[in-house]
Amino acid sequence: MGKLSKISGPVIVAEDMLGAQINEVVKVGDEELLGEIIALKYDKASIQVYEDTAGLKPGDKIVGTGAPLQVELGPGLLKGVFDGIQRPLDVIMQRTGAFIHRGVNIPALDVKAKWEFQALAKKGDTVHPGDVLGTVQETNIVHQILVPPYVKSGKLGSFKSGTYTVRDTIGEIGGTNVGLSQMWSVRSPRPSKEKLRFSTPLVTGKRIMDTFFPIAKGGAGAIPGPFGSGKTVNQQDLAKYSDAQIIIYVGCGERGNEMTEVLTEFPKLEDPRTKKPLMERTVLIANTSNMPVAAREASVYTGITLAEYYRDMGYSVALMADSTSRWAEAMREISGRMEEMPGEEGYPAYLGRKLAEFYERAGSVQCLGSPNREGSVTVIGAVSPAGGDISEPVSQGTLRITKVFWALDANLSRRRHYPAINWLKSYSLYDNELADWYADNVAKDFYPMRAFAMGLLQKEEELQNIVQLIGPDALPEKERLVLEATKMIREDFLQQNSFDPQDAYATPAKQYWMLKTILHFFDKANDALALEMPLDKIMSAKGREQIPGLKRVPDADIKKSCEAIQKDLDAALTPHGHGKAHAEESSHKAKA
Repeated sequence: MGKLSKISGPVIVAEDMLGAQINEVVKVGDEELLGEIIALKYDKASIQVYEDTAGLKPGDKIVGTGAPLQVELGPGLLKGVFDGIQRPLDVIMQRTGAFIHRGVNIPALDVKAKWEFQALAKKGDTVHPGDVLGTVQETNIVHQILVPPYVKSGKLGSFKSGTYTVRDTIGEIGGTNVGLSQMWSVRSPRPSKEKLRFSTPLVTGKRIMDTFFPIAKGGAGAIPGPFGSGKTVNQQDLAKYSDAQIIIYVGCGERGNEMTEVLTEFPKLEDPRTKKPLMERTVLIANTSNMPVAAREASVYTGITLAEYYRDMGYSVALMADSTSRWAEAMREISGRMEEMPGEEGYPAYLGRKLAEFYERAGSVQCLGSPNREGSVTVIGAVSPAGGDISEPVSQGTLRITKVFWALDANLSRRRHYPAINWLKSYSLYDNELADWYADNVAKDFYPMRAFAMGLLQKEEELQNIVQLIGPDALPEKERLVLEATKMIREDFLQQNSFDPQDAYATPAKQYWMLKTILHFFDKANDALALEMPLDKIMSAKGREQIPGLKRVPDADIKKSCEAIQKDLDAALTPHGHGKAHAEESSHKAKA
């Protein structure tokens, strides 16, 4: 088709490329290295190569495939570990050792594996794109075999249940053969009937996230923070505990030791719901910082395409991208090699558009075809700004698109406060959409209660500035009580221990009762202060010392335990004697 004329790192220039197309995948040199055309000018093409270009020389042949960068979708994806262009790393390791040899081309799915297919449609049925043809049991997930979106509606030809490989034909629709797997271009969003409004939160089990800064199923969120503040740990916890049915974890340009930890730890993790290995509903895409940067750029598109595929079956999918900053750095390097006009801080001028194209593929949708199904893809991207400075272009571009901002704080991390999410800098724009769900499924007063608690935390920040000048003892007792109450919110509610099986995950109901009990103490303590009860006596009241232990109370017992503590607080913080007389006098004055 053409020949190589110039090499500039991962970007090469080829001549004699008439007839080539943008985004077409090509094979470069004798080893047939995979590349993708990213620019065309007359008969010259700029190609980003997904493998090491060392050893290539001018004159090497370039052969086009006629197809864009695609992934294979079908049974066998779950439990898989792939690189950025969907090569199975575990299979490659068995064949070539610990290092990937150049030009290795192994099918993404095991072509020899046999799958038991249960047909739901029958011969002669008229089927449409997205219709469910049948099912395959993949680990503990029912994998639905769908009519590919690119196949036209038609009558189903020879078709029956049986044992097939992903390469076998299971039937034909209007003359087009269909099988258990299908191909899809990673840069094209998969179609759906319509996008739905956000109505259900992605329950993470993290109290600061679910209570104060919730993310909707189908929403998009960002976790920016400096090195060592806990981005990777938070995403791994979200993968384990969030109530998504499928997890796609994309390690995009992460350090090798961090990705190694994910690859070694995930297979050992137990799914807290099914008590089976977490990997049975997880797909890992590993792309470390020492791999070619072009493959890093492709890895997030591979991940979001796999997520959309399971979404089309009616599943809720959570995609963790760690980190999008490394992805943007890959775009910056490729843009520089192509001598494009740079934007802010050297990033390409189209950085914002690329970020938007990725995050906007999140959503809750009405799936194509029948039976009726609703699925969602929730995207949570980690951002790694240098020094934690979120004024840099990647952070700002991400914040303009995503609606949840979990701001990690290095100071909280150093104090071993986990999750190290700063409650004064973070926000969620899904509050209005999720208010009805919390009112119907948790409690009517959930939102007013959390708003009151956030007001106390903001008041604490103001008081801390005064405390640094004059010390806490100079404050009035009422304001000292605010400091004590917010300390309880921070340490007994917002802080969690991921190594404690009872504290690592909290249901929304448990979160409600824990926060309600802390605020109940604050209300009763305020009443007692008004009746001149000393603050020291208030802080030593019966029931007060039991509040920190609520973290370790099982979900089934939390309501009973909280009600018992509230009853003790009512008895201990109701003054007698002169306090009662003072209360009556205050009441008379109020009426007057």
